[in-house]
Amino acid sequence: MAQNIYDDAEFFAAYSNLRRSVYGLAGAPEWPYLRAMLPDMSGCRVVDLGCGFGWFSRWAAEVGATSVLGIDLSEKMLDRARAHTADVRITYRQADLDVVDLPAESFEVAYSSLALHYLADLPRFMSTVGRAVVAGGSFVFSIEHPVYSAPSSPGFVTDATGHVTWPLDSYSVEGPRTTDWLAPGVVKHHRTITTYLDCLQRAGFQLEHFCEWQPTADEIAAFPDWATDLDRPQFLLVGASKTRTQRS
Repeated sequence: MAQNIYDDAEFFAAYSNLRRSVYGLAGAPEWPYLRAMLPDMSGCRVVDLGCGFGWFSRWAAEVGATSVLGIDLSEKMLDRARAHTADVRITYRQADLDVVDLPAESFEVAYSSLALHYLADLPRFMSTVGRAVVAGGSFVFSIEHPVYSAPSSPGFVTDATGHVTWPLDSYSVEGPRTTDWLAPGVVKHHRTITTYLDCLQRAGFQLEHFCEWQPTADEIAAFPDWATDLDRPQFLLVGASKTRTQRS
């Protein structure tokens, strides 16, 4: 079962003040890259897995999706999403993505933003999505880059020349790791990139897009604190298409 940290009052208050929480998709630096991975949404049935405040769900409807199902574990996140949604094509549902069930072949597009690293059972989740997406459909997702979930010490350190380095601890050893991010005791599940891609392929998807996001020079000029992302990518972005049956 996934940890429901977003309903923790301290965490939720801090998360609500993040730039991406205030400005939505426009405040998420990786959004232009994810948007480029998405197909034409016109006429699509869409599932937003880990929908949060519903920013993507509302965008999908605005650009032509016929229906959008937003799923999240957090009541607080869903309350905010519902309060800002008036479009009847959008519905929200509370569910744990680790155990969620989705109807077979019911969506042309599945999307997930920064949620999969909270899941304990990635193979089950990927298989569920694989069954739910129609042949030729798309699955686009972002995760916290695995090098972020493998540091041996919090924050960055510098070498003798002053260069920022990020020590990694047992990158190939997968499993839950606890960190203090916005609130103490946040559990994230570290996995290698290989594991993510293998689970994706076993679920019947073919890799179409792959991006280890880093800021451009113009973005760093506008947001100087993003310069630390040149030392290690903060996000891993993946776009895939459903082309075949799942592997056992």
